[in-house]
Amino acid sequence: MARDHGFHPVRITRVVQETADARTFVLDAPWPYRAGQFVTFRACGVLRSYSMSSSPDTDGALMTTVKRVPGGLVSNWMIDNLGPGDVVEVTRPAGVFCLRETAAPLVAFCGGSGVTPVLSLVKSALATTRRRVRVLVADRDADAIIFRAQLAELSDRHPERLEVHHHLDVLNDYVSEVQVRNFVNVDRHADFYLCGPAPFMELTERALLAHGAGTDQIFVERFGTASESPAGRAPAEDFGEEPPEEEPREEGTVTVVLAGKRRTVPKHAGETLLQSARRAGLAPPFSCEAGNCATCIAQITDGEAKMRVNNALDDDEVADGLVLTCQGEPVSADITVVYED
Repeated sequence: MARDHGFHPVRITRVVQETADARTFVLDAPWPYRAGQFVTFRACGVLRSYSMSSSPDTDGALMTTVKRVPGGLVSNWMIDNLGPGDVVEVTRPAGVFCLRETAAPLVAFCGGSGVTPVLSLVKSALATTRRRVRVLVADRDADAIIFRAQLAELSDRHPERLEVHHHLDVLNDYVSEVQVRNFVNVDRHADFYLCGPAPFMELTERALLAHGAGTDQIFVERFGTASESPAGRAPAEDFGEEPPEEEPREEGTVTVVLAGKRRTVPKHAGETLLQSARRAGLAPPFSCEAGNCATCIAQITDGEAKMRVNNALDDDEVADGLVLTCQGEPVSADITVVYED
């Protein structure tokens, strides 16, 4: 398999309090990575992905920043319980929310903890290119701003290349499409990076497209969790309801190899490889079920599949036969996928 997505024990060397509800975890993990990527943690029986706030071009250690979420299982546990010396299980870095090789300006819009991968991108862009960088950071109030001091220090160091604008909802309401367009101004040829709450990103993307930006200029990082089910298990059934009608079958089969078990089931129309694996009685790994985190990655060894959404694998990895099983639908009569042990 082209990429190692197994979990590895990694020691926390330092914890930095960024705000009252956000912490940066400095990890003793000397893996190569690209600015804007993420790692996936296995904790509390579930899997969660968190972006790096560090840059491989400016920081000596890999850092990931976690913000407390009301009712959040892993984020709250990490913030309340983890400290220097503790060991966590994480994957190697993954993700495609990365810099392109271009001289075009970089314009980023981030909300809340969405500033985490943006900081990584900003640091690398300033360190390795001559690109102009402009960032709009939206937060609830001044106390919620993550990396305020770091962004100010970078602005002081690169006054002619970096512009940071802080938008506070308590003073100015939520960011509007007009504000997005005004911030872009004449930089319609820029690369645009978006990360934050879904409504914020949808509004921003809509405003950018209406302002003349092309879809190939807009890069969006989305993280979400399909359920709070334990890692590697399908969501629990909803008892007391009528069972759903069986999906129509197609000619063909889906074969899944996982943890030494090999299962083959008839192919069902509109069913993903992950759903087929569950129907086969297996417990495949998954997390976001949105094509973002790469937790459900597997290798196609026979046949072909097409992904509905792919925000985690690059073109070379897809060409090598890797697939996000939560998004992959078979396009060949028969297909075999193998999950890494």
